[in-house]
Order: sequence, then C-alpha cells, then structure tokens
Amino acid sequence: MTWTAGIDIGSTYTKAVIARDGEIAGRALEPTGFRLAAVAEAALARALEQAGIGRGDVEYTVATGFGRHQVDLSDAQVTDLTAAARGANAIFPGTRTILDVGGQTMKAIRIGAGAKVESFRLNDKCAAGTGAFLEKTARYMGFGTAEIGPLVATSKDSVPISGVCAVFAESEVINQLSQGAAPADIMHGAIVSLVGRAVQLMKRVRMEPEFTLVGGILRFERMIDVVRQELSSEVNVAPGDLVQFTAAYGAALLGLSRLRKLRGQSVATEAAA
Repeated sequence: MTWTAGIDIGSTYTKAVIARDGEIAGRALEPTGFRLAAVAEAALARALEQAGIGRGDVEYTVATGFGRHQVDLSDAQVTDLTAAARGANAIFPGTRTILDVGGQTMKAIRIGAGAKVESFRLNDKCAAGTGAFLEKTARYMGFGTAEIGPLVATSKDSVPISGVCAVFAESEVINQLSQGAAPADIMHGAIVSLVGRAVQLMKRVRMEPEFTLVGGILRFERMIDVVRQELSSEVNVAPGDLVQFTAAYGAALLGLSRLRKLRGQSVATEAAA
C-alpha cells in the first residue's frame, strides 16, 4: 500500500489530497490567505486525519499551484497545468480539453495521450475573466460567494453584462440594479459573460471533446449549464466538491508515478550491482 499527497496552493483556496495507491482517501480545503506554509500544513493535516494516517505514512508529496515554491513540505513541485491535466484524465479518461476556472485565473488546456499538455492559454490579467468577477458581482448586490449558486438558480433570464473589464462591468451591474433588474438575472448575466470569455480561450487551444470542467467556480450548476449551452456539447464535471480538488488529486497521482519510477530505478541499480 502506497500513500502519496498532493497539495494545490491556489490564490484563493489551498487544497490537499491524500491518495492510497492512487485512490482518494482524504481531502481538505482551507482559505489560502498570506501564510502559505501554514495553510498548506493545515490542509495537509486535515486531509491526513480524514484518511486516518499520520504524516510519516506519506511516502511522496507533490505541490502545485501558484504557491508551490513557497512551501517546503513537498518532495517535488509541478505546474497547475500538469496537475490539472493528470487529475482530469484520471477522473475522465476521455478528456481532451480542460476548462479550469479559479478565483484569480482561468485556463484552457488541451491534452493528448498520457495526459500530456499539448496547448494552453491563460487569462490571469483581467478580473472579468476569472472567478473573482462573479464574487465581486455578488458583493456589489450584497451577496456572499456561498450564495451565488442558490441566487442564480432562481433566475428566469440573463441580463446582458458586456463590459470588457471588471471596472466597466461593475458600472453595468449598478446601472441594471437602478433599472430594477433582479439580482438573480444580473448574476446569470455575469456567468454568461464569464463563460463567453472561457469559450474564446478554449477556441485558442483548438478545443475538442471530451470537455472537462475543473475549479471552484464550476461548482455552480448554472455555470455548468451555460458552458454546456455555449459549447453545444456535454461536459464532464467531477461530483460534489471534487471539482475543486482535481489539481491536488493530479499532484498526488504524479507523486505515485514518480515514486514508482524511483523504486524501479533502485531495483535496476541493485540488479546491476
């Protein structure tokens, strides 16, 4: 039995996954904040507790995400592109294109055989193209992030939000509210705007099915529905909160792969001796 860990230190949340022979045995999520080492330790500790093992039982740990180089509890670091590709491929083996929408970035990734990244595009410069846009839109209207899903579920139609940047989009939201538009419909419009940007990003990597959606913002069912409509295709979405843990799971799987490779090299060296 082999235990590995994957830690995804994202800009908004830090996720940890404990895997037993490649199967998820424990996972935990913590707000990232600014003390990256401390939050990584906290997430890992909670995931270990859920898995029912101790820190010493983990044989290999891989860190990913924007803060991967700022913690010293891992044996290796990989990009979030590589980790998301491996995790998405493990959950949905037919995956060819991945849309990853996080709090501060949005990524489109096309993968090939062996979950190798063939092409990718990032949108990390403008808030209107990230999950933060939805969170800010909700705050303008007096709602928290946790209320986005239930709020937009009551929408009857979407109000167009066409601003090309978050500042102009905020002005549109304020204007729509002053004209009596329902907050749920404005939120729906913000999702349509964000998905429109996402699809453009996917086109730039020459997207092809199967499509797999990952990232915390994809936990909103209406977001998934709009992506499906825009692509005119079915999409893969991991069940429950697993959609937020895809990269962390991929990191744990990469740890297992590297550990097996190291063991193979060790055996080969011993045999040669």
